Amino acid sequence: MRFALLVLALAMEALLLRLGFWQLARAEEKQQTLQAVAEVLRDKHAESMEPALRQHSGYTWAEGRLRFDSGPMVLLDNQRRGAQVGVTVYQLAATAEGQSVLVELGWLPVNGQRQLPKPKALSGDITLSGLLLPPPASGFALGNALATQEDGTLLLTRFDNKALINALKRPVSERVLRIDPAMAIGFARDLSVHSNTLPPQKHRAYALQWFGLAAAFAVLCTVVWRRKSNAKR
Repeated sequence: MRFALLVLALAMEALLLRLGFWQLARAEEKQQTLQAVAEVLRDKHAESMEPALRQHSGYTWAEGRLRFDSGPMVLLDNQRRGAQVGVTVYQLAATAEGQSVLVELGWLPVNGQRQLPKPKALSGDITLSGLLLPPPASGFALGNALATQEDGTLLLTRFDNKALINALKRPVSERVLRIDPAMAIGFARDLSVHSNTLPPQKHRAYALQWFGLAAAFAVLCTVVWRRKSNAKR
């Protein structure tokens, strides 16, 4: 019995420590992301849109002419801007070579009755500059990622590239284009890459909490173990 309790205690201690180290790893990952984006935004050395879209990862400041598609608008649900909750609006566009990319037009609020906004789609050829970046992290994949609304709008609960490709019936770049906020087009937006996720310092704070729990649990187990050993003597 004592051996089983010891194994259980060690397993719990290992779990608490693992959670702490996982939070530290997430903090380091996000810190590296922030540094990579800062370097790109510092120079804003624009790459041509077409070759930039052939890259599948990382962060690139790109510029080029895109033709906006007449297909459905895409809304990513549960996106915060300050204290408000709303949706991020995307629209499909393509280069002259036919490479398709989702263009992030910005954020719109959703009212308390959960009435989704109906943003007006862009049309024609527009020269754009902005940040090519990975789409928002999907988190835990629960339920369907995509639902088609009555007006044809695609509502996403999380980014799922495969579901989007099936719905849009064409290949789409693995990165999205966030238009330069200085351009008078679209809706409210900025160049923050962690606006809807925890910043590195929060992950470090959570790591400290997990390590604190691990230390407290270890002390508690040691005290209980010694008391039981003394009682038997």
